[in-house]
Amino acid sequence: MKGIKLGNKESKYPIIQGGMGVGVSLHKLAGTVSKEGGIGIISTADIGYQEKDFNENPQEANLRAIGKEIKKARKIAGNDKILGVNIMVALKNYSDIVKECVRQKIDLIISGAGIPKDLPEYVKGTKTKIAPIISSLRCCQLIVKHWKAKYDYTPDMIVIEGTEAGGHLGFKFEELKEENKPKLEDITVDVVNYIKEVEKETGKQIPVISAGGIWDNKDIKKFLDLGASGVQMATRFVATYECDASDEFKKAYINAKSEDIKIIKSPVGMPGRAINNEFIQKIESEKSKITKCYNCIKTCDIQNTPYCITKALINAVKGNTKEALIFCGSNVDKIKEIVSVHNLMNELVYGHS
Repeated sequence: MKGIKLGNKESKYPIIQGGMGVGVSLHKLAGTVSKEGGIGIISTADIGYQEKDFNENPQEANLRAIGKEIKKARKIAGNDKILGVNIMVALKNYSDIVKECVRQKIDLIISGAGIPKDLPEYVKGTKTKIAPIISSLRCCQLIVKHWKAKYDYTPDMIVIEGTEAGGHLGFKFEELKEENKPKLEDITVDVVNYIKEVEKETGKQIPVISAGGIWDNKDIKKFLDLGASGVQMATRFVATYECDASDEFKKAYINAKSEDIKIIKSPVGMPGRAINNEFIQKIESEKSKITKCYNCIKTCDIQNTPYCITKALINAVKGNTKEALIFCGSNVDKIKEIVSVHNLMNELVYGHS
């Protein structure tokens, strides 16, 4: 397996650990994945939730925490490894977070939960590379053409997230029904063929990364054979010792059965895949009382939203799983034990730990 090349750095293996927030993929997980030959991704969603002033000044706390987490991850990974962040377009202070990550000299920004139309504006003239998350060929074409016309910039990487991914999904609810689901394999082939044409026109190499429901070495090889340069995986990295989430969060993954996986409507305005727990069952019948707004999401209407996503995700990462939104991928029921990132990477690359 060949690594993923970005600028003057290259990962040993073609595996990106997906960004998971709030607080599930911070410095320990991301730094270790990069150290072990993959590309570790820090989630910036409410990244400052552990800062003392988070409740009073969430946006300032988040910006402060970005530098702290990147520095700690770098210490684990080493400066020669690729380290990235995931930034949701839906965040109210999206541009401030992007600017801070660039200021901290992050290698890669992966951005979804909306279309990152203006992302090139913040990285031109820097070494930070940018990758939009897309869910279809049409979405990919839209971003490539818009970035080219407005900024004369071509994406440094494309991340395709299919219908089996965890967390927020770039599909309509109708498309997530079994009979209507677009196949990640088909989207990958279409996007790879389109990007080959873009590479010919621009002379720039653009890795295409497939994500969503990828489980093992066999799956990775399948997408590499379809022309992808690598894969992004998130769910499997939760059940590692190095994952930044609480043990209770990890146990929720280990205990999850296939019938526990549910598509929910997020306050972000998108469908999301999560573990169907007491919290989800409760909010389906009654609105959760919101006593504090963290001003996190552009699309959230505090008067009508059924629950506060920030509070629900912080509860999850801290281990208060009965009052929590626990995002997961479609293969969460396959997770049976907690392993080290080192052994997981060996299993993914070689087929054994």
